Amino acid sequence: LVGSEMCIRDRINYMENTEHQQPEVKTSFSSRIDLSKLQESVLKIKKELKKVIIGQEDFIEFLIVSLLSNGHVLIEGVPGVAKTVTVKLLAKTIQTEFSRIQFTPDLMPSDVLGTSVLNMKTSEFEFKEGPIFSNLVLIDEINRAPAKTQSALFEVMEEQQITIDGTEYKMKPPFMVLATQNPIEQEGTYALPEAQLDRFLFKINVGYPSLEEEIHIINSFGARKGKTPEAIIDAVITEKELADYKSTIHDVLVEERIVTYIATIISSTRNHPHLYLGASPRASLAVFIAAKTFAAINNRDFVIPEDVKKSIYPVLRHRIILTPEREMEGMNTDKVIEMIIQSIDCLLYTSPSPRDGLLSR
Repeated sequence: LVGSEMCIRDRINYMENTEHQQPEVKTSFSSRIDLSKLQESVLKIKKELKKVIIGQEDFIEFLIVSLLSNGHVLIEGVPGVAKTVTVKLLAKTIQTEFSRIQFTPDLMPSDVLGTSVLNMKTSEFEFKEGPIFSNLVLIDEINRAPAKTQSALFEVMEEQQITIDGTEYKMKPPFMVLATQNPIEQEGTYALPEAQLDRFLFKINVGYPSLEEEIHIINSFGARKGKTPEAIIDAVITEKELADYKSTIHDVLVEERIVTYIATIISSTRNHPHLYLGASPRASLAVFIAAKTFAAINNRDFVIPEDVKKSIYPVLRHRIILTPEREMEGMNTDKVIEMIIQSIDCLLYTSPSPRDGLLSR
């Protein structure tokens, strides 16, 4: 707390000392790339989902950002908070294929990927595709399946292909895995290995709705008069539009100072006293592309520190591990991420270099 107060005081002093030195400059600029259609499509998706999903704005936004960033999502929340429904409705808003796999303790890798079957007419083996061969794949209760089934996802999540009997089979884009898990009931579950967790772009924690949202949920359910949620959701974007939006996001500008900011945060996780395991370079790349996407959906062709901060929590919370001492004290990874960001922001504000100071403003 003392350190935080000192940091805040230093920020105030910095702003007061530089306020009279920096003349106010009013600038106007035009975007280098047209992001209006992308932003309009994002608003359409949100509007469709809000026909059924009440609240959960951050959850919906993170799902859309992950979709546009070509990343996978791990969704954690107690039963009944609309994890599965939201994913199914998101798939309905896009004119693409969708499949659902219910992970169970007896599920085998071939049940997910597919298997070679003997064709009695030709006397040759033919490959029969599994449910993973789709565009948006919902894996319900991913931690219910044993390690050998979970490991079947390693290749397809990273390289968007599978290898069966020495033959590679490519996934048809877009390809996205959305996995759910229950943080409370751990009997009969298998913890996800770190290598698989690292393949998820985001880990999204879904909480309970507020009292007002709960009332709205009940009234909305009654107003549907028995209609299924999928029946009132329309497709608003096509596969081609989605591919064009993904390509456009790559043109969003990220200044070198923002890149340094991202790298500094990730590097700080590797020698933090509260962490047993820090984040890998894959986390840096995840923050980089997610920050670009956040900028794009907000109609900006450049990334600002706030885009990085919004990306950093869902990117890091499943990639870092607390020390046993901090775990026993009840600390969580989000708190450590907050501490790291505050310490780095404090250094930026109190840096003697004007170039470094510009980053934080």
